[in-house]
Amino acid sequence: MRRALLLIDIQTGMDDPVLGARNNPGAEANAARLLARYRGTGAPLVHIRHLSKNPASSLYLGKPGTAFKPEVAPQEGETVFEKATNSAFIGTPLDSHLREWGVEGVVIAGLSTPQCVSTSARMAANLGFDVWLAHDACAAFDTHASNDWAPEMPPLTAQQIHDMEICILHGEFVTARSTQEIIDSPL
Repeated sequence: MRRALLLIDIQTGMDDPVLGARNNPGAEANAARLLARYRGTGAPLVHIRHLSKNPASSLYLGKPGTAFKPEVAPQEGETVFEKATNSAFIGTPLDSHLREWGVEGVVIAGLSTPQCVSTSARMAANLGFDVWLAHDACAAFDTHASNDWAPEMPPLTAQQIHDMEICILHGEFVTARSTQEIIDSPL
């Protein structure tokens, strides 16, 4: 099975303090390990960049936060798609490119677990791709647990949110795997 790597929204704007504390400080390093493995084999890979429509966002077009983090920055000739929604498939040619390349499965890593990673993983599965989620190459933020709508509920931590999202996705939409398991698997 031909499997592509999708690196989703690993951008400097994800370090904005407004997002709050996050789990898995090693997510980017693990994504970089996956990227090195893919580059070493010539297997297909795609970098996804989020360009927010909200001028207050650190990921708004023209702001420095839209830059890819250096450890996973695209090299010349690597495919980059830009999106403005939570799904890497909406408003991009990702699906058609994967199919043109003969890709049947994807490995997903990126930021953040309960938003763009989850949405893209669900959509990839619904489009018929076999999805591996590199659970240790993703992260969530405390701000995802805002309970302004239900103040009686206890707040969740970034780790709880991440773990819950992985549990929800695994078996239904994805196979959750560690970076090392993916690196050790045939691409």
